[in-house]
Amino acid sequence: MDFDFLTELPKSNLDDRTFRDLVEECRLRIPRYCPEWTNYNPGDPGITFIELFAWLTDQMLLRFNQVPRLNYVTFLELMGIRLQPSKPARTELTFYLSKAQPFPITIKSGTEVATVRSETEAAIVFTTDADLAIGTPTTKQFITANVDPNADINKFPSEEDFQTSFPHPGPSGENVEERPLFANPPQPNNCFYLVLDEAMGQLAGNVIALTFYGEPARSTGIDPNNPPLNWQAWNGEKWCDVLRVPANDKTKGFSFAEVAQQGFDPLNDGADVILHLPQKLPIVSLPSSTSIQAHSSDNEERYSGYWIRCVYRKSQESQPGYSVSPTIVGLSVRSIGGTVNASHCVVAEEELLGISNGKPGQRFQLQNIPVLSRDLDKQEHIQVRSSGYPVEDWQEVSDFSSSKPTDLHYTIDAITGTVQFGPRVQEPERLKHRTQQPAQAWGSVTDCSPARESSIPPAPSTIELEQQYGKVPPPGAEIYMRRYRSGGGTIGNVQAERLTVVKTAIPYVKNVTNYSAAEGGKDAESLAQAVMRVPELLRTREAAVTPEDFERLAIRSPVAIARARCLRHYTSTNPGTVLLLIVPDIDRSHQSLTTLATNGLNPDAALHIETQKDTLKHYIDDRKPLGVRVQYEQPTYIRVKAHVEVILHDNYLNQSTQVKEQLQTRLFEFLNPVIGGIHGNGWEWGRPVYPSDVIAQCQAIEGVRYVSTVKLFSARKIAEEQWEPLIIPEPVIRIGADNLICSWKDDYHPEERDDNYPEETGEHVIYICN
Repeated sequence: MDFDFLTELPKSNLDDRTFRDLVEECRLRIPRYCPEWTNYNPGDPGITFIELFAWLTDQMLLRFNQVPRLNYVTFLELMGIRLQPSKPARTELTFYLSKAQPFPITIKSGTEVATVRSETEAAIVFTTDADLAIGTPTTKQFITANVDPNADINKFPSEEDFQTSFPHPGPSGENVEERPLFANPPQPNNCFYLVLDEAMGQLAGNVIALTFYGEPARSTGIDPNNPPLNWQAWNGEKWCDVLRVPANDKTKGFSFAEVAQQGFDPLNDGADVILHLPQKLPIVSLPSSTSIQAHSSDNEERYSGYWIRCVYRKSQESQPGYSVSPTIVGLSVRSIGGTVNASHCVVAEEELLGISNGKPGQRFQLQNIPVLSRDLDKQEHIQVRSSGYPVEDWQEVSDFSSSKPTDLHYTIDAITGTVQFGPRVQEPERLKHRTQQPAQAWGSVTDCSPARESSIPPAPSTIELEQQYGKVPPPGAEIYMRRYRSGGGTIGNVQAERLTVVKTAIPYVKNVTNYSAAEGGKDAESLAQAVMRVPELLRTREAAVTPEDFERLAIRSPVAIARARCLRHYTSTNPGTVLLLIVPDIDRSHQSLTTLATNGLNPDAALHIETQKDTLKHYIDDRKPLGVRVQYEQPTYIRVKAHVEVILHDNYLNQSTQVKEQLQTRLFEFLNPVIGGIHGNGWEWGRPVYPSDVIAQCQAIEGVRYVSTVKLFSARKIAEEQWEPLIIPEPVIRIGADNLICSWKDDYHPEERDDNYPEETGEHVIYICN
């Protein structure tokens, strides 16, 4: 078994004879063993047999000089190397009820949701990680606040921020009174708060519908399709947005324009605002004050509940603001669903593994593999049940090196699903140690008196020669796996809105979906990947000595770092200082054009200099040599833009827009420091950009007949946040050995530009010709 990526070590050479040597040796033995054989020509049948057996012997010698695959596995096990199990992809599942219920609904943990099964693809199953409680909310308080436009609205409000507090404003007809939501005229940062009652079940992760009642089509000066409002909820630390898409605001910024156009009466029917509350939603209390107007209840001392607010944000240039404050006459709230975390796995419970035979080292097989990491809080462990004895909960360990004969220990191979109990091992050192002293004592005995005989140690044959590691389940005991999860792998990284099939019927649930793509799925480690970890383990363990060590530790740190480069020439000119170039990782679940263009250009922003960068510094400081100072900087990025003209096949002319989007996405991904390059692992350090690279990427898109022209433009940083783009195309964009290539998106608009310069500065320009 050869590993080309490892350093070539000297191989065993048990027998260095070749095929020719074996043939010649046999010929020399002929006169001794068969003197009547005198014809040694190649055509002689005897010579043919000699060559045949020499070839067979040569093949055997070749195998003798090879290290079998089993030996590699054994060596890894002796070093404590274990194949890392697969990791499950994770996402959020949103369940919707058929209609709001008057009582709380609970969707149990372990509910399975899958993708649609097709003829060629099996369904991918996800399982909810926790119980989802869908409550029955009510509005407890309605508070308006006229906040100064220059004030900090990111903090939780204080009573000084409130202007007016109302008790529960019920639906139209209960408290029919027009209530302005903001000041007149409205100012940015004006907002109103809703405090939802916590008495009727938890609301964390709930999807709620706020129904507002008001006058139809009242002009407030805004564009109903683009209202300048932010809906937010307090998650205990900050205000987070809860309006998933603008279309979920059916009130159209409290103008009720669409409701009136559809023939409904917003005064009686109302219009909904659908909000997806965060899964972290604590109950917050706020003391009341006499500064709040008398509309609040006199006997209410605290505002306690779940806090939601709607903020009038500063309008954009193309977005008109409120000229007058919108008003409502009532509101109501109901829960129509909820969101819960889910993992790519299948849960098995109370699985009978087998019956114990009372022997050491027993092995049992789990039915579902690969096995994911076990969660002890969810009772994911082995249980041994034997008649006449109490039920025993056993503990999983990584190995039996520290297990005593009475310890209830076992191991699980996550890759194969094999459960093993403690073995009984013969130990030569133990035998030698325990037999030495009794043998010496027997050999030195000269006094055979009865008193002396009582002090003589027992004979060596009575000494225990084996050691038991971990307890053995008693004979006849039933071995159960209380609960475990199987699954994981990259196949679980499904796209958004693919998980739509509920495996079992749930009362009151209408449908389910995942609004965000599942991410984090990783396949189990292969033997070749495990072997690649061995040189690092043997060479430096967790110490940083060589430049490669600093790069490896930076990537393995708790900070999300995609790539790192330690400059060798910097250390020679600055003794005692190591310069480490950091490329932060990107959110690969949202690889939009803008994300790919901007992420990775500012590592300090991604590392949050004061927090995550400090974490990286402390992590490496614990592993670097004393006296060495590590300096962290971002690489020098060279921004590249392509101007491409492609010719499409005739049957793709009506799909030119889709092909153009695919081409732009392909180029943004290719010219990216994290996921770009030839192999998709990030652009290589110092590698130039050739027009042939762009042509190869374009021709890989279905529908492209050939690429007509390719022009490359670059931009280099001349000052902080200032870039100088070249307006003349370059035949080849060459960069330094420690530079990286990336696409970019900016607002550079030169007053005078050459005809060759791309007209659209924010993207790669694609011209599609018929």
